[in-house]
Amino acid sequence: MGRQVIITGGGASGLAAAIAAAREGAQVTVLEHMDRVGKKILSTGNGRCNMTNLSLKAEHYRCSQKQFPMKVLDRFSVWDTLTFFDEIGIITKSRNGYIYPNSDQASSVLDSLRLEAERLGVRMETGCRVARLAQNGKKGFLAETDRGDFFGDRLILACGSKAAPKTGSDGSGYELARGFGHRIITPLPALVQLRCRGAFLKQLAGIRCDAVVKLASEGRILAADAGELQLTDYGVSGIPVFQVSRFASVALHEGRRVSVLIDFLPSKSMEETRQFLDQRQKRLGYREAGDFLTGVFSKKLAQVLLKEAGIPLSLPVSQIRPRQAGELAGLIKQFSMEVTAANSFDQAQVCCGGVDTREIRPDTLESRLVRGLYLTGELLDVDGVCGGYNLQWAWSTGITAGRCAGGTDQ
Repeated sequence: MGRQVIITGGGASGLAAAIAAAREGAQVTVLEHMDRVGKKILSTGNGRCNMTNLSLKAEHYRCSQKQFPMKVLDRFSVWDTLTFFDEIGIITKSRNGYIYPNSDQASSVLDSLRLEAERLGVRMETGCRVARLAQNGKKGFLAETDRGDFFGDRLILACGSKAAPKTGSDGSGYELARGFGHRIITPLPALVQLRCRGAFLKQLAGIRCDAVVKLASEGRILAADAGELQLTDYGVSGIPVFQVSRFASVALHEGRRVSVLIDFLPSKSMEETRQFLDQRQKRLGYREAGDFLTGVFSKKLAQVLLKEAGIPLSLPVSQIRPRQAGELAGLIKQFSMEVTAANSFDQAQVCCGGVDTREIRPDTLESRLVRGLYLTGELLDVDGVCGGYNLQWAWSTGITAGRCAGGTDQ
């Protein structure tokens, strides 16, 4: 008889761990408190499931131990991931390196994982809430649940983070890990929208534009990204905002003031923008200022920029003063808003923070504190940027932990 492996959590990393452990000959039981496994997988990639990314570098991950993520990913790479999914029937396709199932359906990824787990005899206990975990003797583990007690030789915590709690990530895994003595770095929303202060926000709501977004705090730039920005009635959203949002969450949690700086014309430098406005003023001097930026920005954005620069919309363009034009150029290149908060865990795709990775072995995902205990996925203090990196983290940690927990040589 193979080892008995208990896995708490049936998300991406938990299912990957279950398959890997079962392939090693282990008898695997997955304890999932939702009514079905893998709910969060269904929402990834807007329902299309961005499974991984062909460009996998250290800068795509954030962790208090900078080298930890790549040490893990070197054990199970993107190429290993593609092979793994090919073996269970998923044909993939690349969109500029972003990997999706050929079906463009996240449900097909979940179904393939579930079917492979079923083929291997993995026991799925859904609607099963874990009340307590403890060591059972010198080598084993006990899981007390509302479905009874479960015993295992090895235990894998794959409970997820606090992000998107409706899909099952309710943060309960942090307390389970803490129960084994692990330190938890405060989980905060990441890959999330930012709430800002500004009377003009209602007027800007609904605008989408290409921009460079920077976060600043106490006179220094925390992070920057470029792409399609979405302006809302409460603040800012869009991929570039998601990419930098975790730095805002951390700074605000530490009590620091944070500003978002938006460059609405990233194709031009500040000097080029000033020259552009000067030439435009000479050419379009007959217009009213309200139409000065027509053809450059959306009407709503143009009106806010002009108003903030102190330029009346009815003023003839020819009468815009050099100081006003300079102010307008500054606003176009660095429109500043104070960030008041990140949106809640309900809107976040992942969390920053989690179990301190200094207490985890990167080659096995085994706890350095408790032999036979493994931790995977979003439960750890690792968060990736948008683009399939967080799912790759789930596959890499899950497969590695499952292999090690299920194998007889560990």
